Amino acid sequence: MPRTTRRDQPPPRTADSEADVLRGFLDYLRSSVAAKVAGAPEPEVRGAQVPSGTNLLGLLHHLDHVERATFLGERITNWQATFQAPPQDTVEDVVARYEETVRRANAVLDRCTDLAAPVPTAPAGRRAPSARWALVHLIEETGRHAGHADILRERIDGATGR
Repeated sequence: MPRTTRRDQPPPRTADSEADVLRGFLDYLRSSVAAKVAGAPEPEVRGAQVPSGTNLLGLLHHLDHVERATFLGERITNWQATFQAPPQDTVEDVVARYEETVRRANAVLDRCTDLAAPVPTAPAGRRAPSARWALVHLIEETGRHAGHADILRERIDGATGR
């Protein structure tokens, strides 16, 4: 298998405010995981690369749902199902949908001037988390799955780096 190596990108240099640092690191992770999925070959991108059944395209599809639930107030009723992208969706479809969700989530975050205040969107009947909690949660979730994506992509075609 040919190995493709990309140069790693260093962590972002952000402004000094807490919001800028949190958003800078979240956007860094978001772009890293999207780049890891972009260009991955079919059908390998959908195939389980580890015994748990985890697949690269499913990870990005799942992260799209996490963003939608956390920042856009969508209610997810079957989290396990979010780990499989619909069979009719291409890699490009899933990446584009994720990037659009990130754009919409950032528009919501732009309205969050107080990190202690709740995110302005929440599913009906549920209390919204604080913007600070939501940002930290998405950094944790995206970072965790970005690490998984690194390993899965390397197993698929040898591509490494961010």
